[in-house]
Amino acid sequence: MEQTQSYPLDPEKLYVSADELTLETDNGFETKKMGAWIACDPIRIHRMIVRDKVLHVDEMEVLRPLESKLRKADPDYYKRFVGLKLVIDYPGYSNGILAKIPYENDPVGFYKWWRKGAHEDKVYLSLGWQIKLFQKVALMDPKMLLKKDYDLLRS
Repeated sequence: MEQTQSYPLDPEKLYVSADELTLETDNGFETKKMGAWIACDPIRIHRMIVRDKVLHVDEMEVLRPLESKLRKADPDYYKRFVGLKLVIDYPGYSNGILAKIPYENDPVGFYKWWRKGAHEDKVYLSLGWQIKLFQKVALMDPKMLLKKDYDLLRS
């Protein structure tokens, strides 16, 4: 019986796509190249990088392809992670633009597009980012704010 080599996580190592890594799965410990882990379990790998900060990877060779896989594997997870750094189609711009730009430079227009234009599914805003937006809109154009958003500010 052939024994497979184990490659435990090395928090000091900078991983590239050809590096092997052994992780525990439902089927026991499995060893795969980083590129294969990205293909089969992109969310887990992403969490190890950004949330747990135990896996360090090459940005061009691993992180960019991983983000592309995340976008396809779980669009909602991707939107929550990216937040205002998401590229969106926004009125007045011929090409996509970072959501952060109209959010900061045109809060009333962004609110109108995001909330009233029913584009809430396009950009994820945490409760904190929503409240900041609602506060700006309340100062600039209070009549624009929906009652539920005004009530949230008052609570």
